Amino acid sequence: MSSSGNLLFSVEPGGRLSGTLRVPGDKSISHRSIMLGSLAEGVTRVSGFLEGEDSLATLTAFRRMGVEIEGPEQGRVVIHGVGMHGLKTPSDPLDLGNSGTSMRLLAGLLVGQGLGLTLTGDDSLSSRPMRRVTEPLARMGARITPSAEGTAPLRIQPTEALNGIDYRLPVASAQIKSCLLLAGLYARGDTCITEPAPTRDHTERMLQGFGYPVQRDGSRICISGGGTLKGCDVDIPADISSAAFFLVGAAIAPGSDLLLRHVGMNPTRTGVIDILRRMGAEIEVLNPTEAGGEPVVDLRVRSAPLRGIRIPEDQVPLAIDEFPALFVAAACAEGETVLTGAGELRVKESDRIQVMTDGLNAIGVDARPTPDGMIIRGGGIRGGEVQSHGDHRIAMAFAMAALRARDEIRIQECANVNTSFPDFVGLSREAGLNISQERGGRP
Repeated sequence: MSSSGNLLFSVEPGGRLSGTLRVPGDKSISHRSIMLGSLAEGVTRVSGFLEGEDSLATLTAFRRMGVEIEGPEQGRVVIHGVGMHGLKTPSDPLDLGNSGTSMRLLAGLLVGQGLGLTLTGDDSLSSRPMRRVTEPLARMGARITPSAEGTAPLRIQPTEALNGIDYRLPVASAQIKSCLLLAGLYARGDTCITEPAPTRDHTERMLQGFGYPVQRDGSRICISGGGTLKGCDVDIPADISSAAFFLVGAAIAPGSDLLLRHVGMNPTRTGVIDILRRMGAEIEVLNPTEAGGEPVVDLRVRSAPLRGIRIPEDQVPLAIDEFPALFVAAACAEGETVLTGAGELRVKESDRIQVMTDGLNAIGVDARPTPDGMIIRGGGIRGGEVQSHGDHRIAMAFAMAALRARDEIRIQECANVNTSFPDFVGLSREAGLNISQERGGRP
């Protein structure tokens, strides 16, 4: 875990969510604003930056490579870019904590810099598969080596030149796609990536915002090496992945009526809304606008009876991070919910299929894992104790399950919630969740 010691969440049963909230800034966009702002010419000013441990790990890494970064202060960051080739070799390995996005995207960004360095992380990050990025990078000419198990640490050695690659992704993954596009900035010729299904396109949008052309033809994205980035202003919207917990909470808790403000509505991230609506959730989209090239809306969600569904596989990549919350919605729905085509959940911060199954079973829900998904039969939630295995999204999902529980739910190993959602407890209390936290508990 990134944070020391065990943090225990205790959530009393019942209640409803109401009022108006703005959840923290989008983590994916926060990472990318630091990366591209550091490589740009001139100054980049960021607002809405997520001050969570994951995005702060990216910020710290670039400071250690010689980039002057002011803040963050109330979500504002000022980055004094060093240009495409201005990074310096850090004195020690770059420790990226629990952040898989930081490690996979930095792997691509750094292999063409002419630097020798090592990327490390915590125990969880060091168990996640990295050959999915190191192997295509090696095909481009990168000298990057994972551990014998194919995990972090990643060791990068200088290389004379990278060459563009034409690569079809074996899985729908924005991290692999972004890694290779960032490497393509430094490659000779074109780097083209073909996706098996749409994934979040924040990297492509932000590259264009920094003045770097990106070509897209259906599922194929191409970039030419040798260009430059120009500093700009970046307004980061609220993170739809963080909003998802409150969308589910308000949908399942009778009497709830909640407004979530300034939420990023990127079309590659809206799976959670589409799936919840298929289940019967009442979600209203209000005040559409644009911020920093990203569509932004307010979301009003009111409680409604949910029904089990078979989740369409084409929605899986568009909601991959939101499934812990969606599993809780399924536990409160009438009938059976079936998820397939989501094997990627097994290689997240935890094996989210197995860990969510175990947690749901522990609080009295009929849930059965499958190799690439889960089958959940909706019914009553009893309450009890859940092990989150240090996975922030699982901890927050089970906190919302208490809204429909008969007894208290206690959630172990919640410290990593700070990686993506600082003050989750305070904001949840403000909305009406009866949640408390304490240090200690069973490690």
